Amino acid sequence: AVAFAACRHAHPRSLDLGDWGDAHGWDDAAIAALFGRESANGDTEHLRGALVFWDVIPQIKGDSLTVEIMTPHQSHYYQNGATPHESGQPNPISFLTVPPKSGFVFHVQCDLAHLDRIAPALAANGLWKTLLEAAFTHAFKWLGFGAKTAVGYGAMGEDPEALVEHEKNVEAARQAAVHRAEEARRATLSPDDVAFEDHSQHIETFREQFDAASQSAYQPGSLFDNQRNEFVKIALDWQDVRSRLAAGELLEKSLTKVWGLPGNKDSKQRMKNAVEQLKGQT
Repeated sequence: AVAFAACRHAHPRSLDLGDWGDAHGWDDAAIAALFGRESANGDTEHLRGALVFWDVIPQIKGDSLTVEIMTPHQSHYYQNGATPHESGQPNPISFLTVPPKSGFVFHVQCDLAHLDRIAPALAANGLWKTLLEAAFTHAFKWLGFGAKTAVGYGAMGEDPEALVEHEKNVEAARQAAVHRAEEARRATLSPDDVAFEDHSQHIETFREQFDAASQSAYQPGSLFDNQRNEFVKIALDWQDVRSRLAAGELLEKSLTKVWGLPGNKDSKQRMKNAVEQLKGQT
C-alpha cells in the first residue's frame, strides 16, 4: 500500500505535470491505465489499473526493530483547546521503526493482457516498466515512502549489490529463454540440417583463414598449410553430405597452381584425394 500510494498519488502526477523536468512519458492516460481511475461520486466510468503492488516485507538490519520517541510539547493547545504557551508539559510517545540500512524489495506485477486491451502502446516493448522505474527513482530521490517523510523516515535508495545481482538474474533468465528457443528451433530440423549448422562454424573459420592467407604469396609449410591440414582431418569425419560438399569445394579453391598447391608430391595427392572424398567423387 505504501509503494502504491507513493507511485500513484505523488510522482507520476508530478512527472506528468512537468514539475520535475522530464516527464519520462507519464501523462493522464498512462496514470489511468497503470494505476486505475476512480470517477467522481455517482459516475460509473471506473477503470481497473494494470499494476498490482505486492506487500513489502522489511529485511531488518540486525535482530530487532528500533524504538524511537517523539515528544509533543503543545498537547494542551492542540488537543485540549487551552491557550498556547511555552510551559506545556512534554508528552513522550514511543514508537517502533525499522532500523537504518534495512532492505526492502518492491514487487510490482503487470496484467499484460488487460494493459494490452486498454493501452497497447504501454504494453509494447515493456514501456510500462520504463515508466514505473522512473516513478520509483523519483520517489527514492525526492519523496520517501510511508509516514513522517518530512523528518527523514522512509528515505530509500537502490542497493548497488542487489541491483547487480538483479541484473545478473535478468540476464541469466534472458539467456535461458534464448537457449530454450534455440533448442525448440533445432528440434524442428532434420539431423542433416543440425549437423550442417554445427559444422558451418568450422567451414567459415577456414574460409577466413584462406582469405587472410591468400593476401600474400603462398609459402609451403606455412601456418596456413597447418590450418588446411587440420581442416581436412575434421571435415573427413563428417557424415552429412552438405557439410562434406561445402568443405570439399572450399578446399578445392585453395588448391590452385597460382596459389596454394603443395609442392610435395605426396601432400599434393593427399589433398586431391581428400577433396574427391568430400565431394563424393570416390
